[in-house]
Amino acid sequence: MSRRMLIGSLFLVVSGLLRAQTRLACWNLENFFDTVDDTLTLDDAFTPQGENHWTYSRFVRKRDMLYKTVAAMGYPALVGLVEVENGRVLDALCQGTPLRRQGYSWVHFDSPDRRGIDCALLYRADKLRLLRSRPVGVSDTAEGFYTRDMLLVEGCLAQGDTLCVLVNHWPSRKGGIRADNYRSRIAGRLRRVMDSLHTVHPDAWVVAMGDFNAAPGEVMRSMAKPVDSASGGPLNLMAGLEPDPASYKYQGRWEWIDQILCYTPTAEILSTLRGSVFTAPWLLAVDERYMGLKPLRTYRAMVYLGGVSDHLPVYVDLP
Repeated sequence: MSRRMLIGSLFLVVSGLLRAQTRLACWNLENFFDTVDDTLTLDDAFTPQGENHWTYSRFVRKRDMLYKTVAAMGYPALVGLVEVENGRVLDALCQGTPLRRQGYSWVHFDSPDRRGIDCALLYRADKLRLLRSRPVGVSDTAEGFYTRDMLLVEGCLAQGDTLCVLVNHWPSRKGGIRADNYRSRIAGRLRRVMDSLHTVHPDAWVVAMGDFNAAPGEVMRSMAKPVDSASGGPLNLMAGLEPDPASYKYQGRWEWIDQILCYTPTAEILSTLRGSVFTAPWLLAVDERYMGLKPLRTYRAMVYLGGVSDHLPVYVDLP
């Protein structure tokens, strides 16, 4: 790791612990499965007998590094999570690590995804009072397309502001034109939900976060302003940021596929917001093929590497 990046990471850790702002983060956890076979989903690879030989010791190592990263980020008020199997792994993270001393709870619903990976939300009870939560379905059963639901959580922040947050995991780019079309449909659904929440709660934070499997420009084009909408649209906090590093690296190029979008309570706040990526030494590895650094993933194909995730977490500090 370069001296500059190391110093930057240490600064983020210290400042995250000291600042009074409300930190919101999101992270794709790269297959955060338990070791138990779920007969209703295609999770067989992530069992001790499966092709990935996913053992309890490997699960605990990943869980503990997830805790270490959440702590290093300064214990955010909430963390949107992507690629989470079930409530058991969330309990293991919140109750089986020192996170329990920070009062973290979680929200999760099973979704129609065939592999059994869902969106979830960690939140600190002293930072967010939960009002309601529900899944927002985006699958197309008529066409046999099953994917992760969006997760909608509404609550009140400690400073009194209303917060509506939508955790997303859009279809992979590996699906070609069909996946592109589904991402466009989901983008339209997200825009309608965000606009509706913004209309009902004009003084609230309305935040969408997660793995969009698309660049910020593509996301915003897909969420283009409807003809009948009076809103100018949400702000994408990753649009225009330098990708060095960003949240994901593909064939030597850093990309902002993990993003945070928002409507703010007042227009004056917009200029104070900046999306960021969180880095730490244990999250990165040397990129021997393309040079530089890359996320230290848990697996490369079926080869166990022992890392945390193939994505880096992103965050924003609310004033």
